[in-house]
Amino acid sequence: MSLKQSRRDFLHVGFAGGIGLTLPQFLRMKSAQAELKHYESKEGTAKSVIFIYLPGGAAHQETWDPKPYAPIEYRGPMNSIETNISGVRLNEKLVKTAKLMDKLTICRSMSHGEAAHERGTHNMFTGYRPSPALQFPSMGSVVTHEFGPKNNMPQYVCIPNQPNEFAGTGYLSSSFAPFSVGSDPASNGFKVRDLNLPGGVDTNRFTRRRSLLDSVNEYFVSKEKSDSLDAVDTFYKQAYDMVSSKASQEAFDLNKEDAKVRDAYGRNQAGARMLLSRRLVEAGARFVTMTYGGWDMHDRIQTGIDRNLPSFDQAFSTLISDLSDRGLLKSTLVCVCSEFGRTPKINATAGRDHWPKVFSVVMAGGGVKGGHIYGSSDAIASEPEDNPLSVMDWATTIYHCLGIVSDKELMAPGDRPIEIVNGGKVIKDLLA
Repeated sequence: MSLKQSRRDFLHVGFAGGIGLTLPQFLRMKSAQAELKHYESKEGTAKSVIFIYLPGGAAHQETWDPKPYAPIEYRGPMNSIETNISGVRLNEKLVKTAKLMDKLTICRSMSHGEAAHERGTHNMFTGYRPSPALQFPSMGSVVTHEFGPKNNMPQYVCIPNQPNEFAGTGYLSSSFAPFSVGSDPASNGFKVRDLNLPGGVDTNRFTRRRSLLDSVNEYFVSKEKSDSLDAVDTFYKQAYDMVSSKASQEAFDLNKEDAKVRDAYGRNQAGARMLLSRRLVEAGARFVTMTYGGWDMHDRIQTGIDRNLPSFDQAFSTLISDLSDRGLLKSTLVCVCSEFGRTPKINATAGRDHWPKVFSVVMAGGGVKGGHIYGSSDAIASEPEDNPLSVMDWATTIYHCLGIVSDKELMAPGDRPIEIVNGGKVIKDLLA
């Protein structure tokens, strides 16, 4: 293996998957971690988060907030079913989830003002409205910033990939970027990129370490070469620990699961991605963002729901049951969201258009109530009727469950202090 090849391979091993954590980034991360020791957040009721994102704008009327008594043009083409909580109904395709309503909280009064996909997505991933002056960090990156490493696992993982730019680090260092799995765990021959060291790396003394110094001259302009070499050794060792640890390797290996468990989740995208999410939090990942489906249903909404929701129902209900059976639900906060909802009235092509005025999000575990409906929409699902829930309040409540104080200030470029969430409050009625 050539010297050039070894440098390129090594510098992109391991920590941050989709972007690769280079040596200078690692050194900045170590510096940031030294500062964090003085004010690290303390864990709350939720030790980890599974953040299930339904891209495109999932219709609340055809999922979590059906309106069975509304006129047909508002009710839509689908029926609803009872759950195991009296008076609470869900879409007819959520058959298995309906039996677990006692473990869920549905917030039916989420509201914001952004009807464009990108801007609505920014809201839900960061807790902030978009700003032309600053790009805000995602909740996953903030969580990674606030807590130290755990179990040699990547702390923020995206399945199958980082779903959008707003799921990234924003103004924080790229050291806090997500590890993107890089391929669909439902595919044949699924393999996580960057979990194998390139051939020829000497893991004992890392004899080629001096060849890496040219990549850090800028960072170490005022430091001794011996310090640089020590840092290279440390980077080699920690990168190797992560990518070679048995726990990390096995966490990503769905073949370690019993066939019956894989069947229960479903051998499809929803099932494989949710099962992998459970395995990752069980192994020590703190924040897993999982993306599933396409929910931008301007046309023939029933066809779209029929295509997406049954697999989601099977996988999601199994995830909640599985976490509960393993004693992990109390310490794992599961969230389901989309960037906005859909219009109250069915349009001329039998679909619904973008609608941010009111929509639904779901929470379970991690210190949140079960069997609870928070807020409501009006009779035609057009706006909140009571207890409107802002994105800031929702994000603040998630951070509270994790043990993070949301009005803590982080430092943006230019030594500009920015609150993790600006103006949010903890919604105590959501908490167990």
